[in-house]
Amino acid sequence: MRVSAKADYALRALIEMTRSDDSRPVSAEELGRRQEIPHGFLQAILADLRRAGVVVSQRGQSGGWRLARKPADVSVADVIRAVDGPLVSVYGLRPEAVTYNESAEVLQHVWIAARRSLRDVFEQVSIEQLSAGELPEAVTKRTADEDAWAPH
Repeated sequence: MRVSAKADYALRALIEMTRSDDSRPVSAEELGRRQEIPHGFLQAILADLRRAGVVVSQRGQSGGWRLARKPADVSVADVIRAVDGPLVSVYGLRPEAVTYNESAEVLQHVWIAARRSLRDVFEQVSIEQLSAGELPEAVTKRTADEDAWAPH
């Protein structure tokens, strides 16, 4: 799986929103500065997140962006889907929609299993947990194995 810059930047911006004092709206400029995210790119990401109901914008002097839901109710999967679409796609199709001939049909099971594995992590981790730096035990267990860190 490849994590896009959009997904990485979106998650980083949401962590910053969550860590801000008293849930006040945070300007895109401030979010971009704190996380070194290009302003134009961040604006497009925030628009995607707004369309998905993850954030809301507030206009005016004290305007900016804030989460539309509680940080505990927004998962990493929600954010990735908002900015990149489905967690796994094959030629732009969801794995269950892909068809193969008889000799290759087993591939569909591989794609669906991969999606399930991603869900097992991405749907368990919330923006609140990321902001607090505290991941679920099931996720931290996956990183405890030295092989998990090997670049192969």
